[in-house]
Amino acid sequence: MTSISRWPGRAWIITPGLHKDRFAGAQKSGAAVAVVDIEDSVALNDKQTARTTSEAFFAIPDPPCTLGIRMNSLTTIDGVKDLVALAVYVSRPGLIVVPKVESPRDIELVAAALDADGYTPEIWALIESPRAFDTLSTIVRAPRLGGVLFGSADYAASVRCGLSWDALRYVRSALINAANAVNIPVVDAPTWELDDPDILRRDAERAKELGFYGKSCVHPRHVQVINDVFTPTAEEIAQARAIVAAAEVSGGTVTTVAGKMRGTPFFNQARALVAEADSTS
Repeated sequence: MTSISRWPGRAWIITPGLHKDRFAGAQKSGAAVAVVDIEDSVALNDKQTARTTSEAFFAIPDPPCTLGIRMNSLTTIDGVKDLVALAVYVSRPGLIVVPKVESPRDIELVAAALDADGYTPEIWALIESPRAFDTLSTIVRAPRLGGVLFGSADYAASVRCGLSWDALRYVRSALINAANAVNIPVVDAPTWELDDPDILRRDAERAKELGFYGKSCVHPRHVQVINDVFTPTAEEIAQARAIVAAAEVSGGTVTTVAGKMRGTPFFNQARALVAEADSTS
């Protein structure tokens, strides 16, 4: 389980493993995590090519962000082949996204196959099926799990529902609650409308309000909007500092700040925001 100080930043970008010409754009997009994908964005006949091509994604000195890979599901032969290939990559990913996770055993298998002296990658679970939500409380307690991501497209397809915010609100909330119960971060799914920044901003604001730690995307131009939404504003930080100061003055008892009642839950939330702001300043 990662500590809050070691959690990655808020914006994640996912780029197809077959398109080497897009690698640098993803890495330099401003995202905190850039993930090369050899799962859903790659056709079955191209899996081996993507597996080989993707090693170049990690062969850069001083990467500007955390570099990861989304492997194939461990219930497929390609997932097994991915583990074999990753184990002998000369340049290795710092983070592994495991798709279709439905059991903590998936996380344990990846760790068992890849952990080595001097190499213990972050392992994240992609939660995207009804069965995963049935076993979510055990998945999030896997010892090597760094965090979870929501897979909206696969989940919606599996239950034959829409991709609207209302249609998926319940499962998003369930995922946030489970992750926070064990103090691991949870990252929202991409917004699939590529050319409408207003929809993206609305989705990012909803994700932040609901409790997501960050949001993923599939296009570099989405990164800045996600960073803007999830980065606390100067006003939010100032308000948090005022609450922290009021808590000190009141000795931790209930008080008022700008005409609003504030007590222990508000004090704790404000201290967390101030700590985050100070750590990144």
